[in-house]
Amino acid sequence: MEQQLFTLWHRGREGTLPWADFQVALLPLMARVKTLLPEGVAGADAKTQGTCRNLLKLEVALWTFVWEADVEPTNNRAERPLRRAVLWRRRRFGTQSAAGSQFVERILTAVTTLRQQRRDVLDYLTAACTAAIRKDPAPSLLPLTSPPLSAR
Repeated sequence: MEQQLFTLWHRGREGTLPWADFQVALLPLMARVKTLLPEGVAGADAKTQGTCRNLLKLEVALWTFVWEADVEPTNNRAERPLRRAVLWRRRRFGTQSAAGSQFVERILTAVTTLRQQRRDVLDYLTAACTAAIRKDPAPSLLPLTSPPLSAR
């Protein structure tokens, strides 16, 4: 089932399968999952029961990627920017103070945001330090250009 789902999704995303056909092709798979989840809740394994119960509560959201073309079936895109922070924390064993934790939160947020915008991190940090020394407002992390009103 999983391989079939991702094969269809990739084809739909690439355009080799029209999106409407992708949606229709997933209906039997969605129906199969709908029958399997209650079976999992009734099963003997407590961990499986809990997982299936939670999925049943969120079943509508589980299929958002079928109806919204810009949503992926996994949360990989959302997790990617967090990986650097998670790995840093693991390698550095966290921080020693609340101020240190706050600094790490802010610097990792700035670095991740700037990289997503393809902006130079060192240029931004230099401008931020210069502004702090001069007691000027900090430079913005908001994108330098905004999308046209028609795209909003």
